[in-house]
Amino acid sequence: MDKKGILDAAAKIFSEKGYNATSMQDIADEVHLKKASLYHHFSSKQEILVDILDNALDLINNHLEQVLAQSMSPDEKIRRAMCSYFQTIAENQNLAAVLLMEMKSLDPELKARQAPRREKFEGIWKELIVEGRQKDIFHQFDPSITGRAILGVMNWGVTWYRKDGPRSAKEIADLFADLILHGLLVK
Repeated sequence: MDKKGILDAAAKIFSEKGYNATSMQDIADEVHLKKASLYHHFSSKQEILVDILDNALDLINNHLEQVLAQSMSPDEKIRRAMCSYFQTIAENQNLAAVLLMEMKSLDPELKARQAPRREKFEGIWKELIVEGRQKDIFHQFDPSITGRAILGVMNWGVTWYRKDGPRSAKEIADLFADLILHGLLVK
């Protein structure tokens, strides 16, 4: 069993049971290893958690950076970023659930080590909003709060989105983008 397989299995168990209710034995059982063999790959459950969180943020940030690199209007970038983000969390629900629900379980020193990735992630959204403000496309709302509002709309999708549901991840992300970009009011 390689590290990626162990991390995938751990993310599945963490998303189902929660970090605190999961033991190293649970993870070892899931990947058909002896607990001692699991420690050959990872020194602790905390190391597994931080690697899952790092992998999740790297995956998301890489997808978002691809959107940022494209030449398009700020409103289209926000729409594409929202689609990219929602599709990524929909396709990687276990990873996303751990990212959104288990950050609180990290020890303080690991949280500090992980902070630059999270700041980069939040900074991407702020940058998209600032660009739209500078081009007089977006209202002058606080970029940090607006970014958090956008993420708040999408993040909980990890708890209710189903691949076999009536709408695809892209359709839902487009609906969210319409809501953010156009609001509820008929003009």
